[in-house]
Amino acid sequence: MLALDLVQSLAFAGLVLFAGYGIKRLVPPLTRYNIPAPVVGGLLAAITISVARQRGVTLVSLDTTLQTPLMIAFFASVGFGASVSLLKVGGPLVLVFFLIASLAAVAQNVIGIVCATLLGQHPLMGVLAGSVTLTGGPATGLAFAPLFESAGVPAAGTLAVASAMVGIVAGGIIGGPIGTSLIRRYRVRTPRGAAHHVSHETATSIVEHRMIEPPAQAPAGEDRESYVLLKTLVVMLSVMWIGGIVSTWLNGWLARVNMALPAYIGAMLVAAAFRNADEALKIVGISQRLVDDLGNVALSLFLVLALTTLKLWEIVHIAVPLAIIVLIQVTLVAALCVWPVFALMGRDYDGAVIASGFCGFMLGTTANAMANMEALVERYGPAPRAFLVVPMVGAFFIDFTNALIITAFVNVFR
Repeated sequence: MLALDLVQSLAFAGLVLFAGYGIKRLVPPLTRYNIPAPVVGGLLAAITISVARQRGVTLVSLDTTLQTPLMIAFFASVGFGASVSLLKVGGPLVLVFFLIASLAAVAQNVIGIVCATLLGQHPLMGVLAGSVTLTGGPATGLAFAPLFESAGVPAAGTLAVASAMVGIVAGGIIGGPIGTSLIRRYRVRTPRGAAHHVSHETATSIVEHRMIEPPAQAPAGEDRESYVLLKTLVVMLSVMWIGGIVSTWLNGWLARVNMALPAYIGAMLVAAAFRNADEALKIVGISQRLVDDLGNVALSLFLVLALTTLKLWEIVHIAVPLAIIVLIQVTLVAALCVWPVFALMGRDYDGAVIASGFCGFMLGTTANAMANMEALVERYGPAPRAFLVVPMVGAFFIDFTNALIITAFVNVFR
């Protein structure tokens, strides 16, 4: 057996991560359906380790000490994106879409609980196969898995990954056809033939323009890029530190009523408070793009470490109930795309493109949403309103409210 210490385990995670990138290049469908590289590499490692263990061989033992800090760092980056001023910049349409997505996350959990109960499973299994893994994706599923296991859901981590993978594939497959169907069924006008190079930059540029940018000059003798990176990293670590204190205090208070919060909630709330306070006072100033980059690095390494410890064989006996629940969830999201999403987003071409994006991130990831919308605009022409609304909610806001929604359901049904 290869026993790895903390540094070696992190290096191992990095190697597995880049193996995932390599496999995605060799297997085009993985890229087409937006399967994240950490999931590709992590699942391959998990399968290899699980097969060996089933044969009585332990290939590797990892030190997972950094797994929780990496998870907290990612969700702190989510908190930094929860800017009230950004939500205002998006206008009423972004606010309405954000409300629809949040209510849809609640609906996913309610439907999941009903289905799980009828199938003789723990009610929280339905939440795990609801907004936890569909709206949230594999990262949220693995982050919440320990809380679900302590509440009585066995093999929560493996269940989370299975549900998230089905959701990502489904969101990538049906999103485009749903948008196309809406365009044809309601005979909406399309800007066919117009120049339509549109990208995620539409929303990201607004974020960078509205949110505080780092100062133009670093202190004398300091490299500007290094200084900005260091400042952002120190701010994130400070938020994680204070967030840990907040989480401990909140959990101590909630323990009196038999409730609990996941470890990252404190950091996420503190990050959101810091972001909005700093926008008002303009004292520190950090780049949201750099925060997102650091958060994505933390997320990738966290996913690999979490995935390699999964016991994949534990979900064999509940594979059928899980498949039924996820299938019903996919049907729910498809129905929501027609109403209220398409209806409230204007019943026009942009509304149809937004509906396809909604299907992508409510079943998979923001990458699925962007791919769905790009496929439509390549065929029918530009939809600038869609490329503002969807990534702003999918990338910057829904993860924040979804974490609070999940926490509420766990504490009610634990």
